[in-house]
Amino acid sequence: MIIIKNYEEFESYLGKELGTSGWHTITQQQINQFAEATIDHQWIHTDVERAQNEGPFKATIAHGYLTVSLLPYFWHQIADVQNLKMQINYSIDSIKFAQPVIVDSRVRLHATLEAIVNLRGITKATIGVTMEIEGQKKPAYTGAVVFLYHFNS
Repeated sequence: MIIIKNYEEFESYLGKELGTSGWHTITQQQINQFAEATIDHQWIHTDVERAQNEGPFKATIAHGYLTVSLLPYFWHQIADVQNLKMQINYSIDSIKFAQPVIVDSRVRLHATLEAIVNLRGITKATIGVTMEIEGQKKPAYTGAVVFLYHFNS
């Protein structure tokens, strides 16, 4: 895990890989809870029997947005950004889903600092992200997220 305390420390990682999170298993319980929270009960996610019998993957798959919603969880395993007044999720850019995440798959996140700008004391960091699926050549997705950091000094 990297530790970042100010803009200058953050900027030193420009163009570099920031790290890789630990693995996380996507369970059916997590998929079902996400379906409840988002009111998205499409059978390819929640109907285990139908997915096994009729689905193209012979199992349920995670919602794409479930995998994206794990970004903050994984990001905090990669970077410990300290000395903050506030952090804001600013945008999710160019997320492209390359492959579904089948239930009970393990996933992890790779992060790279693609861009960083000092906006009158607010750090705007664009983090390139790739969600890897264990044992698969293609990732679940690639893209970028943008965070705004208000450092104390």
